[in-house]
Amino acid sequence: MSKPPRRPPAQPKPKASETPIELTPDEIAFTRSLVIHEDDSVFVLNKPAGLSSQGGRIKAHTLDDLLWALARRDRPRPRLIHRLDRDTSGVILTARTKPAATFLGKALMGKRFRKTYLAIVAPGAPEPRGGQIDAPLRRESIGREAYMRVCEADHPDAEEALTRYKTLASVPGAALLELNPETGRMHQLRVHLASIGRPIAGDPRYGGALMVAGAATPRLLLHAAALRFPHPSGGERRIVAPVPQDFAEIEARLGLVRPQGASEPEPAGA
Repeated sequence: MSKPPRRPPAQPKPKASETPIELTPDEIAFTRSLVIHEDDSVFVLNKPAGLSSQGGRIKAHTLDDLLWALARRDRPRPRLIHRLDRDTSGVILTARTKPAATFLGKALMGKRFRKTYLAIVAPGAPEPRGGQIDAPLRRESIGREAYMRVCEADHPDAEEALTRYKTLASVPGAALLELNPETGRMHQLRVHLASIGRPIAGDPRYGGALMVAGAATPRLLLHAAALRFPHPSGGERRIVAPVPQDFAEIEARLGLVRPQGASEPEPAGA
């Protein structure tokens, strides 16, 4: 009696993140317009404010979804290496290959990335005008929302958090700061600046001013301006993301003039 033919082993279902997403021509063109650097290992993009890096509750494509616009048939879709808050603009890194993603992921965990941000704060420059904020943070949930709070170092949920800052320009009521987070806690820069009485303008969650120089702030005025990272092919790369128009318009309206060369900032404290 012949044996029944064997059934082929069931194939695992592809992960949602590995299933191609159909994008419109406009979405493809938009995503490609965000690329500020590319090579065989990475794409670096200048993310606009209002676009979620990944996940989120808004039923709209995230940056992670839009990366399908950069996929090639002979390579997997680029992978996000880190995230930015939805309302933060600026430089964000993706890997084009699995080896590059592994290398960069280990470098990120090993704290080998150097991130530089620009922020407009109110009311005026902090005192001192430069220094560091060494304040542990803990996560707190209120309903469906997650917040970070400064806490004592011996709190059971405390996470080490360190931010270096310096004032680039100031006027009565506002200041432009350069920020270098030494750790990567959720909302770290926003909470740390609020803790010294200089919350980021346009950040109602942590007490930021909603009006600056008599006009409404367009959004959270935080921009990831530069990223230095070890490259999978060797050496380091430093990529600068130009400030977006809305941020530059606020700077101009307030009269916050960056020092010469500050358009390509070095990490604070360097």
